[in-house]
Amino acid sequence: MKKALAFAVWLAVSTAAIAASTTPAAVPDGPVARTFHVGALEVIALRDKVRTIPNDAKVFGAETGTAAVAAVLAEAGAPTDHIGLSVDALLVKDGAQTILLDTGLGPAAQGLLLASLKQTSYTPEQITDVLITHVHGDHVGGLVTSGGTQAFAKAIVHISAPDWAWLQGQANMAALVKIISPQVVTFAPGDQLTPSIRSLPLKGHTPGHVGYQIVSGKARLLDVGDLVHNPILSLAKPDWAIAFDKDRTEGATTRRAELAKLAADHETIFAPHFPFPGIGTIKAVGDHFVWQPAN
Repeated sequence: MKKALAFAVWLAVSTAAIAASTTPAAVPDGPVARTFHVGALEVIALRDKVRTIPNDAKVFGAETGTAAVAAVLAEAGAPTDHIGLSVDALLVKDGAQTILLDTGLGPAAQGLLLASLKQTSYTPEQITDVLITHVHGDHVGGLVTSGGTQAFAKAIVHISAPDWAWLQGQANMAALVKIISPQVVTFAPGDQLTPSIRSLPLKGHTPGHVGYQIVSGKARLLDVGDLVHNPILSLAKPDWAIAFDKDRTEGATTRRAELAKLAADHETIFAPHFPFPGIGTIKAVGDHFVWQPAN
C-alpha cells in the first residue's frame, strides 16, 4: 500500500519527429527526470519503475492462452516469455500550480518516484495538486511515505467520485484511505480540473477511470492512464481482455474506440505503462494499431 516510485527523466518531445517502432529497447530501472514542453507548459516525465510480468495468461491472454500471446510478441520481435509493463508519471507546471499526474507504486514496492523528483527543481512540498487517473495501487501507492505520512502534504488530491467511493470500500486500502482523506477532493469524470487540464472519461478499467487532456495554445498531450498497458499487445490486440480491467468488455470497447480516435487525430499521448518516457502517437494499421514513440 505504501508504494513510492522515483524515476526522473529528461525528454525533448517534438510532435513532428515521430519514429515508428513497436519494440522499444529495454531501459535499465532507476530514477530519472526529463523535461519537455506542451505549448507554454513545462512537463516532466518521471520514471517510477521498470517492471515485467510473465506470459502466464494471468494478465494478458486470459481468454486466448499463452501461445497466442507469444505469437503476437514474436511477430513484433519481442521476447515471448515475459511482457514489459513500466510505471511512470508526469509533472506539469501550470502557472502557480505544480501538478503531479499519478504517484506510482510507493516505497513498499520499491518505487522510485520521489528519487526521480529529486532530479528536478521541484520538491514534494511544492506539489499543489495530484491528479489520479484511477485508484489502482500502482497509481496511488506513492501518495503515502514509508513512514505512513502524506507524501505530498500540501497538495489537493483529485480523485474521481466513482473511484474514491470504490477505494473506500477496499479493506486492503483502508490505511491509505485514512491517511489521504483530508487531502481528497472528488470530481466527475469530464470535469475541468486546472486551467490547462481536463479529465476524460475512459470507462471499463475502474468505476471512474479517467485520462487527462493537457492543453496549451494549440499544443495538446493526453495522459491515457490505463487505457493501454503494453505497446505491442494492447495495440495489436485491442479487443483482448486484460485482467486489470474491472469491466473487461467495456474496457476493450473503450480501448478500441479511443485508439481509433487517437490515430485519426494524430494526437500525442503519454502512456504511463509504455517504455519510458511513454510519449508518442498511435497509428492505425488495418484492424489494429502500432506505437510510434516520439524521437
